[in-house]
Amino acid sequence: MEEKVAELQHQTKSYLHEIKKLIDELHEPVRVNIISYFTYSLNISHDPEQESLCLGSYHLHNIGNQPITNPYLCIKIPKDSPFSFSGKYVYEHFKQSLKGAGGWERTNEKTNKEEFWLKPLGKPSIEPNEIISFSNFQIKWSPKETYAGSITGFTFSDQVKDGLAAINPINLNGTVRIQGDENE
Repeated sequence: MEEKVAELQHQTKSYLHEIKKLIDELHEPVRVNIISYFTYSLNISHDPEQESLCLGSYHLHNIGNQPITNPYLCIKIPKDSPFSFSGKYVYEHFKQSLKGAGGWERTNEKTNKEEFWLKPLGKPSIEPNEIISFSNFQIKWSPKETYAGSITGFTFSDQVKDGLAAINPINLNGTVRIQGDENE
């Protein structure tokens, strides 16, 4: 009888070992994956005297199973374009009281009107399935002449050092007709 009990205990331990081994193999491999994208709405004027507006947000979505650490982004405006960018961000030298959680800090030169390098304040990582957003930026332009350009975004982090482009740049273009052109 004792032999049978010992045999069953050994068999049970063997089964448990095999089950643990199978469970360990089921664990999902480490997967670092992030996507970034724009959401936006447009108010476009075809009147050269009126201003056109793009109101947008840039989202960083961690679709991996590991935290994304030290995230930051770059929004690029085309050189020599009529587009003017503005948004809610602070600079490093601003008072601490202006640097609230959920805010963003611009890390490049204020004089640079083509690149906007931004990092989230008080947010050193993006957890799996979490989305953080740089919300409600504005791009304005007055269509005095034909225009075209793409607003692009890039996401960087400790895991994505070379940057990852947004999946949907904002493409803006339009043709302005001079009143005398209507009869042609």
